[in-house]
Amino acid sequence: MKKAGFVAVVGRPSAGKSTLVNQVCGGKVAIVSPVPQTTRNAIRGIVNREGGSFGAGGQLVFIDTPGRHLSEKKVNKKLMDISDQAMGDSDIILYVLDSTRPPGPEETEIAARLAPHSEKVIAAINKIDSGEPVPRENDVRHNAAAYPDMTRAFLAQHLPDLAAERCFEISALTGDGIDSLLAALFDLAPEGEPFYGEEFYTDQEVDFRIAEIIREQAINRLREELPHTLRIEIADTQLTGTSLWVRAFIIVERESQKGIVIGKSGTMIKAIRLAALKELREIFDWDIELDLRVKADNR
Repeated sequence: MKKAGFVAVVGRPSAGKSTLVNQVCGGKVAIVSPVPQTTRNAIRGIVNREGGSFGAGGQLVFIDTPGRHLSEKKVNKKLMDISDQAMGDSDIILYVLDSTRPPGPEETEIAARLAPHSEKVIAAINKIDSGEPVPRENDVRHNAAAYPDMTRAFLAQHLPDLAAERCFEISALTGDGIDSLLAALFDLAPEGEPFYGEEFYTDQEVDFRIAEIIREQAINRLREELPHTLRIEIADTQLTGTSLWVRAFIIVERESQKGIVIGKSGTMIKAIRLAALKELREIFDWDIELDLRVKADNR
């Protein structure tokens, strides 16, 4: 009997959760940005594997959740609720840790939240490909090789019921260690029939995927000038044969921010549009045209 299960992917902001989901799914499922908490929804990615090194094989549905961040802000509490629900509903919890950063209060909070569910937790110690630890304010520097060991020591202390063989050192960016991690996930998954056909690697609607790609490109270019609370509205789509025409709006909070998004002589919005088009044409088989505009939400 093949395996089929849901895997909630949790961790601190910028731990590499979205990069990992994209890597295991073999396609662009979740947007990636250096801006913390870019993921705002529970994003599903679907992985199908045959047997052999993956046991009986089967299907895993990964749920990429927002990064868990200690904050009393209303938006952060909403994002934490999304993460909590995914953990409660899933068969497996994949805990992603950043090996370039020493564990801190956020990591301790996550471990405490996971402790009652240790029997269904697998840990992925990510970014082992990084040559140097990321310097942080007031951070006592250690050499790069020490961080994975420090992370394992943290897991042993704060999740003592998590078996050492369920902790994997990986690089979500290069794919190192991913097969061993996937094999462990399939081993822990329950038996069952697949939830989706083998042709799927995500269940996201087309409009949502287009909006997320545009948001990714906007955030990556505007992160120094605008808060990443900007959102995307898909106003209209028309599919004619193999051609898809899309009109979308980047929504900012104030009229004064529109000029930042547009840029001098329209250079910024043009750069966002062209970068989004490049990504979209790699994802979809259609010949896509994008009419991208900006407006303020004055509510």
